[in-house]
Amino acid sequence: MLSFQTENIAGKLTFYQMEGNATYVRDTGELASYIPTETMFELFDPQKNLSLAKFSYTWDLGNGEVIQGTEPVVRYHYSASGNYTLRLKVGVNVTKYALPFTDVYSKDVQVLDAIKNIELKGPSDYEVSQNTSLAFHVDGSPPMWVCWRFLPNCVPDTTGGCTLTMLYENTLRLNHTFTSAGVHCLDISVRNEISKLQTSFSLNVKRNNNSHMFFILSCAAILLATFSFIAVIACRPRHHNRPQIATSSNAIFLKNQYSECQSQIHLNFSSARRGEKEPLLLQFGSPYS
Repeated sequence: MLSFQTENIAGKLTFYQMEGNATYVRDTGELASYIPTETMFELFDPQKNLSLAKFSYTWDLGNGEVIQGTEPVVRYHYSASGNYTLRLKVGVNVTKYALPFTDVYSKDVQVLDAIKNIELKGPSDYEVSQNTSLAFHVDGSPPMWVCWRFLPNCVPDTTGGCTLTMLYENTLRLNHTFTSAGVHCLDISVRNEISKLQTSFSLNVKRNNNSHMFFILSCAAILLATFSFIAVIACRPRHHNRPQIATSSNAIFLKNQYSECQSQIHLNFSSARRGEKEPLLLQFGSPYS
């Protein structure tokens, strides 16, 4: 709402915006884009000095559009966000004998995009005990105030507390570590100077499969080591002590019969050394009955 006082004219400008069945008064000059807007000039003339005067109004919206009329109200809308300067030229013709006069007034207007959508960029499945980064795109003009909270198992929070964050861009990034599996809810409320939007996201949190796989691999490694040790013990070759004669030389026992009462015993030892062709010992036994 803009109030001004000149030597001849006093009045104020009031901004209204209509959305659905609701009408919003924009006293500070922040307007929503694409929303039907009505700006009204209210004349202050308690003495009724200008009751018979004729007025003309020229509205320069600051976006290249100029609207002229005889009514103290103009209807329009801004199709793009940004900063504009609205100028109003008021012409007054009191009587046909008096010279008409004009006054020009201006007001800086900030046009913002209303918050219409909050979108989760990324998966909706997450893991327990893992540092998780969540990114959200907020469709609206910054700066924005964001109030968010995580609800384990989607149990309502009776305290109503939340974490308040100031957002100067259209991407909201949150870091969170889930401590339990199940369905978790994330409540987000976002507002700027001209709009507010609240929504909730359901996030599925499951246990980390890597810990299970590590446990399985550890057990498998222990079992494999145990079976390998048993196999080595069972398959190890057994060593037996051989007789000294068998390992030291080769002996052939021969018994020749010369008569019914006599015999001759030959012990033939073959040498293990190379190059020796003849036996080293030849012994004849004495006759015996």
